[in-house]
Amino acid sequence: MLDRRQLLLTFAALPALAVAGAKAASDDAYQFALKDDAGAPLPNYRLPSQLTTQGLPGVLWAGSASPDVTLVEFFDYNCPFCRKGAKDIDGLVKRDPDFRLGLVNNAILSPGSAQAAKVMLAVLKLKGPELAYQLHVRLLTKRGPADGPSALDLAAELGLDRALVEGTGDSQAVIDMLREQTRLAASLGFAATPSFMIEGVGILGYPGARSMGRIVASARKCERVVCP
Repeated sequence: MLDRRQLLLTFAALPALAVAGAKAASDDAYQFALKDDAGAPLPNYRLPSQLTTQGLPGVLWAGSASPDVTLVEFFDYNCPFCRKGAKDIDGLVKRDPDFRLGLVNNAILSPGSAQAAKVMLAVLKLKGPELAYQLHVRLLTKRGPADGPSALDLAAELGLDRALVEGTGDSQAVIDMLREQTRLAASLGFAATPSFMIEGVGILGYPGARSMGRIVASARKCERVVCP
């Protein structure tokens, strides 16, 4: 699904961006008084205003079409904390009629992660966000590592043509989508998976269901991650 040459092309520009993003993040890594469900400080910082998902290809949107709160998750299909938070975040999508979730691939943990990401992007391109979101949730909630073959198996279970999905995933358009998404994550300093973007703030790591609920509630109330 993604050979060594393509991996090198996809990630060749990432080290410099990751260093720059990490430096920006380290300037004030705890800008707002956020804590995770265990009470530990949650790394967070103000994001550069010019770095957004606007115009970014391949973002998978789920939830409200006219939201009052939008959360963007940068994830990897082999990230254990992404898997831990998958049901909680899916619950927000299903329960909250005014909540919108954006999903951006940050496939940095293994070649299998990039392969699975390409399958999801192929399904998004072929069938649209509803089926792609179903696949996304299944990939994060299934047992075992995620890679190209396992993602294609799940796509086939959803009724898609395996060969068509694989061919689309190998297309230059999908490879470019994955490259641009991973470049944005690096430039934002999102070296951890998952990382989140909400109200112009970057949050590193999954905070837990209760903390995430408080962040979303604050964003709704005062358009900040923590209300005064």
